[in-house]
Amino acid sequence: MRFRLLALACTSVAILAAGCGSSSTSSSTTTSDAATTNVQHSFETDHFAEGAIASDVSTAECTLSGGTVSTCATFTISGTPATYAAGPFCPDTITTSGDQAGIWFDGNGTYDLSGSFIENLSTFYDDDEWHMYDDQGNVNVTDTQEAFLGAARPDVDPQYQNYCVEGRAEWVNNGEPITKTVVIPTKPVLSSGSTLANGQDWGVTLDGIVIAKSAPVSAILGAHTIASFDDCGGHFNNVEGYHMHGVTGCGTLDDDHLPGETAMFGFAMDGFPIHLPLSGDDLAAANLDECGGHSTPELGYHYHANDTSKNSVLTCLKGELATTTTQDGPGGGQGAPGGAAPDLTATAATLGITVHELEDALGQSPNGDFATAANILGISAADLEAAMPKRPDGATGAPPAR
Repeated sequence: MRFRLLALACTSVAILAAGCGSSSTSSSTTTSDAATTNVQHSFETDHFAEGAIASDVSTAECTLSGGTVSTCATFTISGTPATYAAGPFCPDTITTSGDQAGIWFDGNGTYDLSGSFIENLSTFYDDDEWHMYDDQGNVNVTDTQEAFLGAARPDVDPQYQNYCVEGRAEWVNNGEPITKTVVIPTKPVLSSGSTLANGQDWGVTLDGIVIAKSAPVSAILGAHTIASFDDCGGHFNNVEGYHMHGVTGCGTLDDDHLPGETAMFGFAMDGFPIHLPLSGDDLAAANLDECGGHSTPELGYHYHANDTSKNSVLTCLKGELATTTTQDGPGGGQGAPGGAAPDLTATAATLGITVHELEDALGQSPNGDFATAANILGISAADLEAAMPKRPDGATGAPPAR
């Protein structure tokens, strides 16, 4: 399998004007002709980079969110990029060049995370509270595990405000990659509406990485921090490990040379392929729907990612999602795939947040304390406990985050 890694220069770019329309999950019970005739990018393990899948792939009949009976694959992604090394992230000094550090995107633009950018944050964001370096020009960087854990969370420890936040693999999960088991339709089905993925992540990359929802930019900037990304649009946190918020061109499937198209780099949770963004005349001619997708004779239905600056690889999903399976099939019927932890999808949807945000808050709560998690999420502990899956008799605290 041939993969390529693109080293992209990251400059300030315009945000794609893409809005998600209906949040309905009402669905048809058959796929479109374009979806059913596509064979180039139907789900195959050979599309993934070597080492991206950390388990056997189990395929079985499943029921999708619109009631369609389809086929789903259950597999575990490795949680560490298979074709590149994560980083670099923050600059060391205010003279560090952009090619020696990562990037930052905030919904309005994508920027080289150079020392000069850090030096001029107060001007850039028109806020005199920004000052992320000392008198010698050294940038305040989370260079210890304690600092990382104090800063890489929604309620940033005050002593780590005005820090450039970066994580390291050895600070997360005792240095072991955080794997994740997913259930994805191998025969995807288009629905009549669109959905925000019911609290799930957007999908997974062919490199074995979670494509997470938007990073909480408002909270990050509100604490006068910068949550640095590497040049591939990924970074670490203490719950998800390494994951992606923006796509720049890393780990693509190197078999797409079709006029007006871009390379594939992942699968959405509804089973449809995700390709790199379009631009210019190709974007204008693509006639993308509200979720950034379209159908072509060669590829069938597929998505094109948002521009990196969007801080969200996708805007919404157009396909039905895997919800239930046969007892012997993917997921074993109820709960999280593999039975390792409760399924928090419904809880996140009830609370109007993403699974990623919910897991992050629970992961920061000592012994699963609902009050701490609720405070991080900005909701009441009673609302959080009411929405959580029922715990076994005699259990205390919140279910563990996956």
